[in-house]
Amino acid sequence: MTSYHCTVDTPIGPFTAVVDADGAVLASGWTPDTDALLPVIHPSLRPDALAARTDLGAVTRAVTDYHAGDLRCIDSIPVKQHSGPFLENAWDVLRKVPAGEPVTYTEFAALSGRPAAIRGAASACARNAAALFVPCHRVVRVGGSLGGFRWGLPVKRWLLSHEGSAG
Repeated sequence: MTSYHCTVDTPIGPFTAVVDADGAVLASGWTPDTDALLPVIHPSLRPDALAARTDLGAVTRAVTDYHAGDLRCIDSIPVKQHSGPFLENAWDVLRKVPAGEPVTYTEFAALSGRPAAIRGAASACARNAAALFVPCHRVVRVGGSLGGFRWGLPVKRWLLSHEGSAG
């Protein structure tokens, strides 16, 4: 299976997306390095070959438009991630957290149907391969501190500020 990748400049650095032949995001993040993205793709989805493109159509437009202020444009971009039922459900739940309305890890666990699974909720964020499109940056610690983020706390802070919430 061949997948495709493209890197675009954003106000917070280069952003790379890897998509399958249907255009679904397999992995993405603020890096120009596809080698940083491929290991986070579930083995059942990991491409055999990767080809560079200058544009990924709707995905590239969404990245550009999001960083320019259209915060909802990422919502309709298809994403493919595989794992167990809890993580897959948690990633679906993350896609419903509105921009500008971050939730705590405790709230995220409850929204995911397992209120006691706060560490599981944090794990869902840490294992999310499709940053931005599955907006794990919208999950913060109780009290509002940022917690962690694969792409760095300055990026998470910028995203939260860009979306109109404290960061």
